[in-house]
Amino acid sequence: MPASDLVKLRQHLHQNPELAGEEVTTAKEILVFFKALRPDHIIQNLGGNGLAFVFEGEKPGNRSLFRAELDALPIQETGNPTYKSQTEGKAHLCGHDGHMAIICGLGEKLAAQRPKNGEVVLLFQPAEETGEGARWILEDPEFHQIKPDFAFALHNLPGFPLHQTIIRKGTFAAGSTGLTITLTGKTSHAAHPDAGINPAQAIAQLIEALPKLTENLQTFALVTVIHAEIGSLAFGTSAGKGSLSLTIRAFDQEGLDSLIETITEKAKRIAFAEKLDVDFKFVESFAVSHNDPKAAEIAENVLESMNIDLFEKPEPFRWSEDFGLFSQSCPAYLFGLGAGENSPQLHEPTYDFPDELIETGVKIFEGIVRKVNG
Repeated sequence: MPASDLVKLRQHLHQNPELAGEEVTTAKEILVFFKALRPDHIIQNLGGNGLAFVFEGEKPGNRSLFRAELDALPIQETGNPTYKSQTEGKAHLCGHDGHMAIICGLGEKLAAQRPKNGEVVLLFQPAEETGEGARWILEDPEFHQIKPDFAFALHNLPGFPLHQTIIRKGTFAAGSTGLTITLTGKTSHAAHPDAGINPAQAIAQLIEALPKLTENLQTFALVTVIHAEIGSLAFGTSAGKGSLSLTIRAFDQEGLDSLIETITEKAKRIAFAEKLDVDFKFVESFAVSHNDPKAAEIAENVLESMNIDLFEKPEPFRWSEDFGLFSQSCPAYLFGLGAGENSPQLHEPTYDFPDELIETGVKIFEGIVRKVNG
């Protein structure tokens, strides 16, 4: 397929976005594309709507995995490309349409020239945006068939020069989780608040205390209060229930896990002192994206040999990526591909993936394939 056809595919995917866990039609489009390439093995419905396409070499060797994401965002697109989203309130505003096109292009390269050794797995995962898809994939019994020796992924990055490759050893992107703390006391008449148990004081203490828990840590961590709710707008009623929602993030997985434990213990102590019941709900949990030294050596040797503009980022990114869970389960490498210094940022309603990056991404991934699998 000429590069122009991959662009058409990307733009078609852009017009037809589906949200996390709903990527049925997107998966069918990808399946049709790959069936024409005749991979050696196809796994459908992996972790829900996920797909894996396996290209086998003639000799035994490493199994490498390359990942793209199927899902879009629940945001109304306000830009005006000729291929604008046709679905109200949904759009590919993170570039997953472009990432899919890149892996499709890599599939064409593998169909034309199989790897010499081992296997190459091209994975299309669902639900990246919610931090659920990687877990669904890894917990699927079918995944043992394609468990990789190395896993690779890229993400386009607005704010960096077009085609520049952003690399980093160790932590590439933070791990994070959303947490809602629900406090339950006893509702009473507002004229007799002493007859009830109002969670307002406890929530005020938590808002004050929890962000400060990161102040003396040795590595980066952040607690951000995003929402608080107490009772209802009923002026004759003293609230008996309330909640506080946070986003917790850190560059180190052990540090993130430890911070989560500290937060929950602090909340339990405050709730006990205020005679409140407390419950915790975690959502959108992302593991730290850690670049393995050996996987980094492989990928960066390829990048250096291609004479690509490289930028080694001194600090990890504060945002999170669901690829992090893969990096916790096998040697993995995640890198960035510059989407232009003047590009709208990811998740902005005017963002659009630059089609010029498709060919660059395919070349980089093919170079890694040939390095790992010959």
